[in-house]
Amino acid sequence: MTRLLGIDLGTSSVKAIIIDEQAHILGVGSREYPINVPQPGWAEQNPDDWWQATILAIRQAQQQAGQQPVDAIGFSGQMHGTVLIDSRKQPIGPAIIWADQRTADEVAEITEIIGVDQLARIAGTAPAAGFMGPTVCWLRKHDPARLDKARACLLPKDYVRLRLTGDVGTDATDASSSALFDVRQRQWSDVILEALDLPDHLWPNVFESADVAGALTTSAAEVLGLEVGIPVVAGCGDQPAQAVGNGLIDPGIGSITIGTGGQLFAPQSRPQADPLLRLHTFCHAPADRWFIMGAMLSAGLSLRWLRDLHGMTADPDAYPKLSALAAAVPPGADGLLFLPYLVGERSPIMDARARGSFVGLALGHGLGHMARAIMEGVAFAMRQILDVMLGVDVPVSQLLASGGGLAAPLWRQIVADVLNRPLLLASGQERAGVGAAVIAGVGIGTYSSYAEARRAVITPYEVTEPDPQRAAFYDEHYQRFLQLYPLLKPVMHDLTR
Repeated sequence: MTRLLGIDLGTSSVKAIIIDEQAHILGVGSREYPINVPQPGWAEQNPDDWWQATILAIRQAQQQAGQQPVDAIGFSGQMHGTVLIDSRKQPIGPAIIWADQRTADEVAEITEIIGVDQLARIAGTAPAAGFMGPTVCWLRKHDPARLDKARACLLPKDYVRLRLTGDVGTDATDASSSALFDVRQRQWSDVILEALDLPDHLWPNVFESADVAGALTTSAAEVLGLEVGIPVVAGCGDQPAQAVGNGLIDPGIGSITIGTGGQLFAPQSRPQADPLLRLHTFCHAPADRWFIMGAMLSAGLSLRWLRDLHGMTADPDAYPKLSALAAAVPPGADGLLFLPYLVGERSPIMDARARGSFVGLALGHGLGHMARAIMEGVAFAMRQILDVMLGVDVPVSQLLASGGGLAAPLWRQIVADVLNRPLLLASGQERAGVGAAVIAGVGIGTYSSYAEARRAVITPYEVTEPDPQRAAFYDEHYQRFLQLYPLLKPVMHDLTR
C-alpha cells in the first residue's frame, strides 16, 4: 500500500497527515507554535519552532499510522511570509509572516513604481502588507545588514522542506503570492525585480508543486523516524493545497475557508486579474491552472482573540462554549456590529491601517453578543469579497466550505445566511494536508494526473441551506456593515500614524 505524507504548515500549528492512495487518512499529528508580536502591527515566528513542531507532528502521525514506510512527502504552507537564510542555510532572524502590517509605506511605494496596470498584467495582484515583496523592501530600508547577509529568500514551507532535503527552492503557487512573480510565465519577474532594484541572488529556483525537489537526508530521517531518500515534492501554498484536497481543479466550483484568515477561492483555466487589484490572481498547483482569491486577514483569528482575551486559551472546549453563547443571541447580536480588521485588511479594501472595532456596544451586551458579532462580521467581510468576485465575472456556481471555523455548525449557518447561498461541507477532514499528500502522489506517479487524484479525494457533502428569513435580515444588516469602514477610515489612519 502506498503511503503519502502531507505536511501542512499553518499559522498557528503544523499538521502531518498520512494517507493511502485512496486518500483515506491513516494518521494525523499536530503541534502548535506562537505568533510573536515584538511591536504593534508586527507578526513574526521562529523558523526553528516550525521545524521542532514538524518533528513532533510527523512522529505522532506515524505512530497513529502504524510506523509503516512513507513513499513521498508533500507540503501545504501559510503563504506570503519571508524567511532569510545565510550561506550556511541558517535563518537570519525571525520569519516575518503574512499577518505582519509594518510595510504599509512599502506597499504604496511598490504600487507607485510598478503601476496598477503593470501589476495586474504581470503579478496578478497588488502588493499587500505581509507579502514577501514589501517585506524585502522594508528590510532593505530598515535592516540592511540583515538583508546583506541573506543568500536566499524563502517562504515558510520552503524552509521546512530545506530542513528535510538540504535543498533551496520554492514553487510557483507560493512564489506567485510574493507580488514579485510573473503569473503567466510562472517565473520571477525581471521587470518587477529590476524596477524595485532588488538583489538577483535572493530568489530561489521555482518548481511546479508536484516536481520532486529533493530527497530526505540522513540527518532529517533520523529525527523524524523515517527512511532516508524518500522523495520530497515542492508542494504549494495552503489555499491551492486545500483546493486539491477538495478536488477543486477546474473553474466553476469555488471554496470558502475560515481558518486563521478567510479566503474565497475560484480556480481558473487562464490567469484573469481584477483590474482594480482588490483580488489576487495566483498560480494553482497544476501547471496549467491558476486561481483568483479574495483574502481577509482576521477570520478565525478574531474569535481566537476573543477566546484569549477572556482567559480561555487553555480550555479545549473554548470554541464550542463560545458557539453555544453566540447561538443564544439573536441574529444581529442585539445591534452589535464587528469590523474584523484586527491586523489590517486585504480584500477588498487593501488597507494595512484598517483596524477592528465593535460598533453599537451597550451595557447589556455580553460575551455571547461579542462572539456572534464576530461570526457575523467575518461573514459580512466574506460576502463583500464574493460581491467583488461576481462583479468581475468570476464563475462561482457552488461553494465548498473548508477550515475549522466552518466546521462549526453555527458559523457555517451564519455564513450561508449572509451569502444567501448553500454551503457544501466535505465529509473528509484535513483537506489542506490531504491535498499536500495527494500532490506528493502526483509527483511520484501514484496518480497519473490531478484529474485522477481528484477522483480519490471527492467525498460526500453535507449541505447547509440558507434560511430565507435570516437571509433577508442579514441583507439589511450587511448594508449597515458596508457603511462603517468608509466612515471610520480617517480615524483608523489617524490612530495608526
